[in-house]
Amino acid sequence: MAAKDKLDHDVLGPFNSRMAPAKAGRAAENIAYGYEDFKRTLDQWINSSGHRKNLLLTKASKVGVASARSATNRTYWAMVIAGDYEKPRPAEGKKSGSKAESRKPRQSCRMTLLGICF
Repeated sequence: MAAKDKLDHDVLGPFNSRMAPAKAGRAAENIAYGYEDFKRTLDQWINSSGHRKNLLLTKASKVGVASARSATNRTYWAMVIAGDYEKPRPAEGKKSGSKAESRKPRQSCRMTLLGICF
């Protein structure tokens, strides 16, 4: 977007095509320009119902954020939120998960952000 100085989800091709190699079951993208720092950009997304919906994407487990400055000195921002990945299938003859793994206590989250437990 910064290279073309154009705010557009499809500037490098359709979002679905760009996300296909990641094999995420769900993905969303928030974009913006003009905000000098991430805090202001995130505040704008939080206060926008459509962007907020993306931030709260069900089963999100991965987030990527990038910023770049255009030749006209405008800062562009992009955030991709993804999740609901297919679990790898166990190889033939191997059991999925050991007995020790199944006995591990579940850890409670101190904070959840974008569906990610911290």
